[in-house]
Amino acid sequence: MIKKNMISLLLMTLFILLNCFISPVYSTELDEATRTVIFDSSSKTITLTPEQVKRGKRLFNNSCAQCHNGGITKTNPNIGLESESLSLATPARDNILNLIDYIKAPTSYDGQNSIAELHPSIKSAEIFPKMRNLTDEDLLSIAGYILLQPRIAQEKWGGGKIYY
Repeated sequence: MIKKNMISLLLMTLFILLNCFISPVYSTELDEATRTVIFDSSSKTITLTPEQVKRGKRLFNNSCAQCHNGGITKTNPNIGLESESLSLATPARDNILNLIDYIKAPTSYDGQNSIAELHPSIKSAEIFPKMRNLTDEDLLSIAGYILLQPRIAQEKWGGGKIYY
């Protein structure tokens, strides 16, 4: 019994020490350059506040991560949320305004067909209740979070089955 308690205490101490020295990157630790993302098709930029990044993460995890955990797309692992896939979509979804447009009214990757009945969106909020209360500021935070992830998680973001 004493050995079990000692082992438990040792493991807890090790866990606490590791958390003190190896901690994840939080939005308050991200510098301005990292928090600066492309705002629109003309390459205008916007610097997200640490609060927007934190909010975007929370909202993404609540509204999007069920299908896009780690930036992958569960229904089509060939198209993720990494920079390359976003930039090759039609229209390109590699900026805040175009991602917000997609979240409001999603289209197929080639931009030809609405997929609002299949993909959660503001347009289909009656089918997807999690989308009902999202404001434009919420959408900006989610889009910003998506665009930041390739810088933070690097190859893991959108890496698909290799990492998740």
